[in-house]
Amino acid sequence: MLRTIGFPICVCTLSAGLLGAAPIAVHPDNPHYYLFNGKPTILITSAEHYGGVVNKDFDYVTYFDALKSYGLNYTRIYPGALFEPMGKFVRGNTLGPKPASLIVPWARSNVPGYLVCGNKFDLDKWDPGYFKRLKDFIARAGQRGIVVEICFFNSQYSDTWPLSPLYYENNVQGVGKCDYLDAQTLKHADLIAKMDDYVSKITREVNEFDNVILEICDEPSLFTPHAEAGPWVAHFVPVVRKAENGLPKKHLLAQQVEGPVDGPIDLSARPDVDIIVTQYLYEAGDQMGGLKALDLKYGLNKPIEENETDYLPIWYEGDLVADSRVEAWEFIVGGGGSFNQLNGLYTVEKHAGKSPENERILRALTSLKDFMYSFDFLKMSPDKSIVTGAIPSGVHLRSMSRSGQQYALYLHHGQGGTKSAYKVVPGSYLEELVLKLPGGTYQADWVDPSSGKELGKENFTHGGGDRTFTTPRHAVDMALRIKRN
Repeated sequence: MLRTIGFPICVCTLSAGLLGAAPIAVHPDNPHYYLFNGKPTILITSAEHYGGVVNKDFDYVTYFDALKSYGLNYTRIYPGALFEPMGKFVRGNTLGPKPASLIVPWARSNVPGYLVCGNKFDLDKWDPGYFKRLKDFIARAGQRGIVVEICFFNSQYSDTWPLSPLYYENNVQGVGKCDYLDAQTLKHADLIAKMDDYVSKITREVNEFDNVILEICDEPSLFTPHAEAGPWVAHFVPVVRKAENGLPKKHLLAQQVEGPVDGPIDLSARPDVDIIVTQYLYEAGDQMGGLKALDLKYGLNKPIEENETDYLPIWYEGDLVADSRVEAWEFIVGGGGSFNQLNGLYTVEKHAGKSPENERILRALTSLKDFMYSFDFLKMSPDKSIVTGAIPSGVHLRSMSRSGQQYALYLHHGQGGTKSAYKVVPGSYLEELVLKLPGGTYQADWVDPSSGKELGKENFTHGGGDRTFTTPRHAVDMALRIKRN
């Protein structure tokens, strides 16, 4: 468990060190990426299951040190409206705290009867201990260059809504007298008022920090009709903006696309929503996936975020390490601005997620970040015109360029490109690719995505037009970097 000796002093000291700078922002030179700590930034991580604050048993300092050791710079939290039953999905699930280890924004009353453990909540009072932990979490993340995305809500499930402090049997106000299907609609004014208070309070409390992105709701229409969930989601955009009025810092606001394109839960084109959020690979039910958004939404000139994948390790098939890797690489090399893998290997027993398979996963994400940062990526954009020859059967390929100057290309062998995740097809592959390049002198480097190692290097002078490149032999995937000398 995280040490709490000297806790309040630590919070104040760390917070003060972050004041005076600018919050993470959309980069003015390329709105598909970020400006953070004065530098162009892509957010890449494999993160715990959003319970880092609400679960007092989770040692987030050890967790942050693990992310930093791999150069990863992003994590997400649910701040208290939703958490899960203990042990749901995986043992030690951070979002499923023991009853005695739960901490949420609302203070306990002196009235017994919370359905999980202890006294009911008073929705008119806040728990100072929670906000100390929240601020310390963000401050310690910021010390390590990690951005925290705070997602206020997720669709309530039949087994999560009865646990929520917003459920009527769990609070002394009796607010939230409805089932989970109606909990996140505009049908109950008293419940909406308490949700407004919750969103506003957290928005104000974290205003001092630069390493914060605010997000309204994950998966708002898993069970609720789009026509009812959409207006509820949209309701909170001005709530957040109003809460920041008069405060020194303005934070990016994100929202997931769910349901029909340009439908009730597609806020992508709104000028007051900064980040287009997706989940999973291409689509999962009604949820728009990261690759689909790159194809459909890139022209809106906002960062596109894939902030959840299949739940590692329980939802992947076959080689879960390679399945994870190819999704991250294809999305980012395709133009994505933020990627978060949902990683159940971080638990309350293993705060750093140490395991041989997790080491391979995190190393591949380090390699991805290093690959992208080896370019002046602000000057690049997705470019399907690079490959002029036929793409080999069974190959998925994404590419970016600054024409005549730098080119990034990634290919892999995976099945299920229209679903929630890939299942890779290992083999012994050797592909020929015909690329169209302007005349000039270039250096081409083949890179192993799993390790970041260079597998081949070639300097060449090209007269312009098509040129054939042959990959090194590989089992799953390969990356190519071309730069003009």
